[in-house]
Amino acid sequence: MSYVLEYLAEALRAARQRKGLSQRELSQATGIPQAQISRIENAGVDARASTLINLSRALDLELMPVPRRYVPAVKSIIEFGEGGSERTEQRPAYALDGEDDDA
Repeated sequence: MSYVLEYLAEALRAARQRKGLSQRELSQATGIPQAQISRIENAGVDARASTLINLSRALDLELMPVPRRYVPAVKSIIEFGEGGSERTEQRPAYALDGEDDDA
């Protein structure tokens, strides 16, 4: 499977576990069969967007397209919100098109 599917699968699994839900409980909350949730969490299936949105919202997540150039800023915000402000490596929260890494 692709990196994107593996990333989504891990993010959904981690969010479910943080909320203390079993796959069965998430299934009951969303109407998505537990076996399908298992396949999604193991990146064994390319789920429909509506299924991913349904799962995400049940887990207090929002699934939305982010312009690629803003991904570093979004990741930085998420890390900061998860206590990542204590990291030792300093990275910019954004990069401008054509900006050198050495600048």
